[in-house]
Amino acid sequence: MEVATARSPITALLGPRQCGKTTLARQFASTRGGTTFDLESEPDVRRLANPEMVLGALDGLVVLDEIQRMPQLFTTLRVLADRPDLRSRFLVLGSVSPDLVRGVSESLAGRVEFVELTGFDLAETGTPTWRRLWLRGGLPRSYLATSDDDSMVWRDGFVRTFLERDIPQLGITIPAAAMRRFWTMLAHWHGQTWNASELGRAIAASDKTVRRYLDLLTGTYMVRQLQPWFENVAKRQVKAPKVYLRDTGLLHALLGLPDDAALLGHPRVGASWEGFAIEQILRALGRSDAWFWAAHRGGELDLLVIERGRRIGFEVKFNEAPRVTATMHSVAETLALDHLFVVCPTPHAYPVDAGITVLPITEVADLHARIAAP
Repeated sequence: MEVATARSPITALLGPRQCGKTTLARQFASTRGGTTFDLESEPDVRRLANPEMVLGALDGLVVLDEIQRMPQLFTTLRVLADRPDLRSRFLVLGSVSPDLVRGVSESLAGRVEFVELTGFDLAETGTPTWRRLWLRGGLPRSYLATSDDDSMVWRDGFVRTFLERDIPQLGITIPAAAMRRFWTMLAHWHGQTWNASELGRAIAASDKTVRRYLDLLTGTYMVRQLQPWFENVAKRQVKAPKVYLRDTGLLHALLGLPDDAALLGHPRVGASWEGFAIEQILRALGRSDAWFWAAHRGGELDLLVIERGRRIGFEVKFNEAPRVTATMHSVAETLALDHLFVVCPTPHAYPVDAGITVLPITEVADLHARIAAP
């Protein structure tokens, strides 16, 4: 964020509700003598009755929290960013609503740099606590709760508040009960290929409606749509995205899994583990562009990234001693992978052959160094 605010007149810090954006921004601004406006505060909103005059007179870093509440500020920021004598930098915070993204792209193109903030990851919590991070998710108040019960209560409240307050504040009129049914159904669908017709039938909604719901949850960082990779091979390849709830704590709350025992005994434990590992891998590599690959008959790869021009594949297994199969070798050859990592809860990393390594979840944070090694 420090580099972004120095480089661009406007930086957008985007992420889900309660992930720590406001805390981070206030700490960052305090070290630079910045000014903060909380647009959920009525006094701060009144201070911006004439935004161009007020913001244009400020020096240093200016933080605008929950900017989607005043979309007219996008036009003001465009005018200010184009001034040659601009003495300030702007840090805008939002919950990644479609309104915020659209406003930024229309008004601030070429003037804004995006920084994504999500919950805690393994590099921040420390690898010995990976089970707690997997169970509770990375949202700070959930992870830091004094007990699993307290964490579960907080997450249940988060889901209710998101549905009943946050979505309506985005100007989107979706009944909270209908959206909760869809979100819960999506939790059971976690890690599977998107099928609008099947999900629509399950909640008695049209394909168009469930697609709208999915895009809303994706736009607010609740869901990741992992897109398929296409390769010129003689196989019929899967073309629909796979869907994951990005925070496993919220996934477990929607599935009603309050503790380790409930999680480990649930039929979707493998899918939950897969989503957790994928998020940790992408956080470790700092990637937003990633894919999966699957053929309808024969072969699948959970995650593919292009890192420094090299094709790196990941298979995720909830098994302390995963078996490396002939299919894995075939997929690695089909996709011309430079290396394949099998990520699992094993205690130690070990090579299977020159192109395949079994990697414990506790070493995912060091992926950059592993990939860079000859």
